[in-house]
Amino acid sequence: MITQTSKKPDIALKKGQLIKGKWHHQQYHVVKKLGSGAIGAVYLCVHQNKQVALKISKQSTSISSEVNVLKSFQSVQGYHLGPSLIDVDDYQATNGYTYSFYVMEYISGESVHEFLRRNGHEWLISLLIGFTKDLHVLHKQGYVFGDLKIENLIVSRKPVQLRWVDVGGTTLQGRAIKEYTEFYDRAYWQCGTRKADPGYDLFALAMVVLRVYYPNGFTKGNNPKKTLQQKIHQAVDIEPLRKLLIMMTNGSMQEAEQVKKYLLTYFASRRAKQDHRGKRNQTSFSEDTYYPFLEIGSILTVGGICYLYVTLFM
Repeated sequence: MITQTSKKPDIALKKGQLIKGKWHHQQYHVVKKLGSGAIGAVYLCVHQNKQVALKISKQSTSISSEVNVLKSFQSVQGYHLGPSLIDVDDYQATNGYTYSFYVMEYISGESVHEFLRRNGHEWLISLLIGFTKDLHVLHKQGYVFGDLKIENLIVSRKPVQLRWVDVGGTTLQGRAIKEYTEFYDRAYWQCGTRKADPGYDLFALAMVVLRVYYPNGFTKGNNPKKTLQQKIHQAVDIEPLRKLLIMMTNGSMQEAEQVKKYLLTYFASRRAKQDHRGKRNQTSFSEDTYYPFLEIGSILTVGGICYLYVTLFM
């Protein structure tokens, strides 16, 4: 979905090209293209021997809007809701036009599909718990991610965490979603409006999970709601996760915090049933945190256990 139109032509940067800011005079050497969307394109660049991500566009208003979102994210202490903002400037191209760009932190990692392929689907719940925690903070800031899709997510390496890398669709709550992708759009599936509210993101997150099970996606058919339910039941073999996706797509779950608590409660209940067969060990953790940490940790690698500890207790 294109949000604005402009007579200015699109710009394509080439490998090795030098981008120099018109006002701040910072220089960026283009390495490769990372991706593109309705607003512009993102490139991996090198600046002062450090890798950064540069987003450039002919739509200066949209660039300014995204910059304001990133600045708002950085005002939340203790959270990395998006890439850190490094620079904002204009670029005078050889075609005579001026293009706006901003430079942000380059998040090193891999796609969700690749990460789960290498490490196993048991990591999916772990990643969701951490992500819904961050999503809850985003919603408290008054924003909705909007264009939440698997292509806009990356699993960072240090620490292992699900992070978003494109804030182009981020919209203030109460407004119309300004950028979306049909497969993840609840209005497309006739499951709600295109108004920015937390439930819109939760629907999209459920579709992200379904994209894990259906890498190539699927069509909505004549009855979109029925299609979703059928696809969920056919592919998702973990019953609590299956129920959760149904609730997230039908709108009965409206807060990211609810999703996180649901996932933790699921693991807690499993651990509680196991502990009925023997005496529970005494620990310094509260009952609410002890069960989910131990249960999730039991299905993860050592690295996964460390990640869950940071996610739940720090």
